[in-house]
Amino acid sequence: MKVAIDTNILAYAEGLNGAVQQPAMLRVIDQLTPENTIIPVQVLGELFNVLTRKARWRVEKAQATIEIWRGASRVAGTTAELMRAAISLACQHRLPIWDAVVLSAAAEAKCVALLSENFQDGFVWEGVTVCNPFARKPHPLIAALVIP
Repeated sequence: MKVAIDTNILAYAEGLNGAVQQPAMLRVIDQLTPENTIIPVQVLGELFNVLTRKARWRVEKAQATIEIWRGASRVAGTTAELMRAAISLACQHRLPIWDAVVLSAAAEAKCVALLSENFQDGFVWEGVTVCNPFARKPHPLIAALVIP
């Protein structure tokens, strides 16, 4: 099952936004295989920004972290067609454009799920279900990802 990962999930995995969430995110991410894990290129750029601006990491450390995530997954690029789909998605559902780019990249990569807090848990678009790992009642797709 292909799964895309949003910026906030990687930020939690890096210990940002509260160390309480880090073990849970690492447990979920550890269950994913690199060939079935998609990270939209938009997410890598956003993560670099979060690490250097919000967390105030040195750029070299942030760059090395981005390279680690790049090597641990497949990276989905942003094309003109993907941007067209993202703009349509943003207009139809009144989403921020960069969130729409991430969801569009997940759909183009034929992902079943997008792990994210940026959308309504359970929102489905083009076959991709948004799953919030921190929802009170985790989506069944998350339960399927995590081996007890």
